[in-house]
Amino acid sequence: MYTNNKLSKAVRLAIAFSAASATAFTAQVAAADEEDTVRVERIEVTGSRIRRTDLEQSVPITVIDRDAIDLSGQTSITDVIRGTAFNSAGSFRPQSGNAAQGTSTVSMRGLGASRTLVLIDGRRLPTSPSTGSGQDLNAIPLAAVERIEILSDGASAVYGSDAIGGVINVITRRDFNGVELRIGASEVSLPREGGGREEGSVVFGSSNNTTRMVGGVSWNSRDIIFENAYDWVVPGNSIYGNNYTEANNSQGFRSIPDGCTSQDFILNPAQNNSAVLAPGEDPTVLDTFQQCGYNFNATNANEASTANRGLFVKVEHEINQDWTIFANVNAAKTKSFGRYAPSLNDPGSLLRANSWNNPTNPANIDAGGVYDAAAVDGSRDVPRVDADGNVTSAFPNAGENRDLKYWHRFASIGDRDSYVDNYATDLLVGAQGRVGDIDLDFGVRTSKSKSFDIGYNYLLRSAADTAVNITTEEVAAGMAADPNFVFYDLRDPLGSRYDSNPDQAGAYQQLINGMNVTISRVSQFDQQEAFASAAFDVFEMNAGMAQMVVGAEYRKETYVDQYDALSEAGVVGGSAGNSAGGSRNVKSAYFEALFPILDNLEATLAGRYDNYSDYGSDFSPKVSLRYEPMDALVLRASYGKGFRAPTLDQITMAPSSGNPAVEDPATCLNFGNDFDCSVQVRQLTQANPDLESEQSTQYALGVAYQPTDWFNFAVDYYNIKIEDRIALFGAVQLIALEAAGDPIPAGLGVTRGGNPQAVPAGSPALPILGVNGGYANQGDWETSGLDFNFRTNFDFGQFGRLNQNLQLSYALESKVDGGRNLVGERNPGIPGSMPRSRGTLNNVYAFHDFDFSWNINMIEGQNRYNNLDTQPRLGTWITHDLQVGYSTSWNGKVTIGMLNAFEKKPELISAGGRNYNFNLYDAFGRVSYIRYSQSF
Repeated sequence: MYTNNKLSKAVRLAIAFSAASATAFTAQVAAADEEDTVRVERIEVTGSRIRRTDLEQSVPITVIDRDAIDLSGQTSITDVIRGTAFNSAGSFRPQSGNAAQGTSTVSMRGLGASRTLVLIDGRRLPTSPSTGSGQDLNAIPLAAVERIEILSDGASAVYGSDAIGGVINVITRRDFNGVELRIGASEVSLPREGGGREEGSVVFGSSNNTTRMVGGVSWNSRDIIFENAYDWVVPGNSIYGNNYTEANNSQGFRSIPDGCTSQDFILNPAQNNSAVLAPGEDPTVLDTFQQCGYNFNATNANEASTANRGLFVKVEHEINQDWTIFANVNAAKTKSFGRYAPSLNDPGSLLRANSWNNPTNPANIDAGGVYDAAAVDGSRDVPRVDADGNVTSAFPNAGENRDLKYWHRFASIGDRDSYVDNYATDLLVGAQGRVGDIDLDFGVRTSKSKSFDIGYNYLLRSAADTAVNITTEEVAAGMAADPNFVFYDLRDPLGSRYDSNPDQAGAYQQLINGMNVTISRVSQFDQQEAFASAAFDVFEMNAGMAQMVVGAEYRKETYVDQYDALSEAGVVGGSAGNSAGGSRNVKSAYFEALFPILDNLEATLAGRYDNYSDYGSDFSPKVSLRYEPMDALVLRASYGKGFRAPTLDQITMAPSSGNPAVEDPATCLNFGNDFDCSVQVRQLTQANPDLESEQSTQYALGVAYQPTDWFNFAVDYYNIKIEDRIALFGAVQLIALEAAGDPIPAGLGVTRGGNPQAVPAGSPALPILGVNGGYANQGDWETSGLDFNFRTNFDFGQFGRLNQNLQLSYALESKVDGGRNLVGERNPGIPGSMPRSRGTLNNVYAFHDFDFSWNINMIEGQNRYNNLDTQPRLGTWITHDLQVGYSTSWNGKVTIGMLNAFEKKPELISAGGRNYNFNLYDAFGRVSYIRYSQSF
């Protein structure tokens, strides 16, 4: 028999499980036994494999129970987890135009989704096939969740790779009898249309003396939201409209003469005096450069639609008093739809000198082509100043027929539509029992995640270049041979000139169809594993029994990411990414030992060895202490090592191309824009088979205390240092390293060329020709901070009860490669940039059959570290969630509420190509919802 003092145990339970009430726990313990002691079973909590008689540990754990999940007002487990204070810098959520469109992740401490480990009932959630790294929270059915345990400390010594920033363990329901039905709907206020939500679930359960079964289904959906549904959205301005530049990048953009006349195209003079053109409207000829951009905001979707369906079944059967067998089955499906602007050609696509569409082709004068006499005689010349201060002509090649580069949006093909279906299945079978004095736990598990991504209306580059570069002679010959001959004219890409002739209209559509391709991507991640552990008492110490757990695991991972043949060949415009695939085995062995040194002092020692078949092995040790100097006060400390293994996609992916947006003065000025513009550049990203694991060292100190029956708190300090970090070095990061003079990983970098520009001090003088990106082991990242958790509970008798919980994550430092402290800065795309604090204050008042909740969410404001940026500080973002619930006499409950009740809008400061930081904030406005549940 294991015994604890009732009051002490209640205090420890309340401190350890911060979502629970100390008063409630005390009442439960007192009701269980009127004597001074109560029988307590050993239990296992997140962060340790040792079953203990006390929930309070030497590491901090926050618990979100089922009631707290319902009071959050969220319709998916994804939004519940992403809304915690630990997701301090935000994380990826479903968004249109992204390869991981239907995926949702969490990033503890702002360290990235791949450094946060997500578990289901203590077992690793499978890797997302869409990303090849990180885990998709959409694979967890909401109805299956009993509670969420968040370990805000490193745990590689217990769980292996990825547990650097912390661990989120989703505990599924175990004891449930009866049937529960639930249905709900909600609407958003901010966009004019879209964003509506629905939810529902059915849960059933039954048990007897030896067998327990619980199962259910759940579903939730969210409609797509388009950019143009927001009042603040202004016309987008992509240089991929209808423009041309010199082939050697020596001059800025000029619009195709008379080529900016169709819907969604924008006239953008050098003075940035933009105007949207109606169909058929000609731009005003100005005495300066004209740029014909494309209004991508007319068609882009801001947030992709999502629809999640989940099913779960959990069965346990006690064979006898010592042995239990169990089986868990989970299945989930996520559907997503996204829309992006029409395809564009690649930077560097040539407009041949003899092309019908080339403005410098004199042969087009008599043939009605797009010959630009002004570009030849210099009548629209605008003087420019070179790097030496000399005045030069904007058209130094006036009079020459020459190759050019063109920058065009193939709007005639249509918007790029992406349909994504993600499937996940998970089956676990195991047994727990006791042989002599040894507790055994073993089982096998298989999981499969598969993603189907179909994209419509993408561009076949070869066909597009052939159509654009049709020669004057070919046009003349075709028209002479066939009065219905059609061809691609940059002045009329939509082919409106053929509208009056059905035969020509049909032939032109066939021409467009020849450039239109459908792309596909089928990704799959399979995981098979076997596990076994043994727990036993080791020896008697003066303060109690020393305990130990030893165990072993075997895991096989297989990853396939298959693109269609055209995408693999790199001939599809408007898409990025390429195939990857591989498999590996992971063999692990671990131990954990608990030593009660004194009655009020215990130490835990843990270690884990992981051997990967593709790169090598890692050993992760950890030691932690728990000291209780007086009743209701716990001091704790831990120190350990961790690691993150390179993922299969990072070491096997084929080269892929993309066109990321960057800020680079020389490139902007080269194209005739202001020096602080956003400009797209060509990037080639490829795998690195020589990647090694990154290593972490972390320590934590904390105190948990309950000075009164109605108040308890916990404060914990953390420090994490990552060495040889695995990072994706893309255009933004490589340009930042170049500007700072920091080392750039071998094989990666920025290629520059062309004419020097008169740029701001400290900027490279040459424009960017291309970027070579990829993953590499380089540098370190150190972060530290404080976590605060304050709880109060007041019992007013017949006047009800009030519970309050303040959770705050406060970052002190985030430095990459020993640079400046990035805490409090907003630098999209720069690792380590994050708000200083994020917090939630939950207030729940229960009065008879009613409960009222008021949740306050806060994200502290940030500054922009960029001498070229004049935008103001991003202010602190505070929202209020309100909810009222009424429990009926027939076991039903009606709930109405509002998320962001006062319709707080995100501040509109450019972030990563969007109007706001999409991963950290939302733009739903007020979300009003109603929900009904019925139990039988």
